[in-house]
Amino acid sequence: MTTLPKIKVLATGGTIAGSSASSTEMTGYQAGTLGVELLLSAVPEIQKIVDISGEQISEIDSCNMTEEIWFKLANKLNALLADDEITGVVITHGTDTMEETAYFLNLVLNSNKPVVLVGAMRPATAISADGPLNLLNAVKIAIHPDSIGQGVLVTMNDEIHSARDVTKTNTFMVNTFKATELGILGYIINGEVKYYRATTRKHTTNVDLPLEHITALPQVEIIYAHANQNRILIDAAVKSGAKGIIYAGMGNGSIHCNAEAALIDAAKQGVIVVRSSRAGNGVVVTTNPFWDENNFVKSDTLNPQKARILLALALTQTNKPEEIQQMFNEY
Repeated sequence: MTTLPKIKVLATGGTIAGSSASSTEMTGYQAGTLGVELLLSAVPEIQKIVDISGEQISEIDSCNMTEEIWFKLANKLNALLADDEITGVVITHGTDTMEETAYFLNLVLNSNKPVVLVGAMRPATAISADGPLNLLNAVKIAIHPDSIGQGVLVTMNDEIHSARDVTKTNTFMVNTFKATELGILGYIINGEVKYYRATTRKHTTNVDLPLEHITALPQVEIIYAHANQNRILIDAAVKSGAKGIIYAGMGNGSIHCNAEAALIDAAKQGVIVVRSSRAGNGVVVTTNPFWDENNFVKSDTLNPQKARILLALALTQTNKPEEIQQMFNEY
């Protein structure tokens, strides 16, 4: 008798577990109402290919994700992945913060086994709900040998994405998750997993950001650039105790002249300032040597929300801008 691969599903809530009184209601539903066992029972095909079990980690709308849940997930995952019987883990998750949870895990897990985050844009009660097929695809990715060593993955709409590169791009369409200019890793075609590329950035076992003895992340705030900006929010972030600021600059991380002095003052007080971009694509590089002279870090291609995660984790290890810059260059 052939032994089936063993997969664990960790459920956190989200639209994939959402329900509504109407099968045509796609937006006015309640997220996270259905338990993991109901999600699995809706896809009986899964039982034919894996030995599967589920565990409920949380039951939230992912817009309410917290670092406490991240730590709980990471610790649970590191324990599960250390079990020789476990082939991989699937995490059901709301789409609003799925890219952030995925990238956080991509930086702190210490296993090369597949971890796949999956969600849905339509609630489970909707006509043509996308959750069941997405979940089946996630399980197939988690047991595929080519998924080993790929880092944390995200799947939606028959696509396989790297946690580092993927982002949500549309408020309601099922093809919302894109890797923009850097591209997807692969597809699920007629149920078959096919990879076409791999990320070159360090992840999981190649990242030195251990969670041991860490119970909370340092405060890091995102300040969004805009026309006619002032320094009020930057000063408020510093006053509130922020250890880092992600400046979501215009274009190539450009800084409004009214905000520049506040960021320099923050850096002089030991706050790490990272220039990111609100543009959505491209590499943030130095265009003004004055910024480098004041130890501003460049986010490379990370969007503001992911830059915030990397900076918070980096600050648990060091407050030296040059060392943090090296992490942004590599991770």
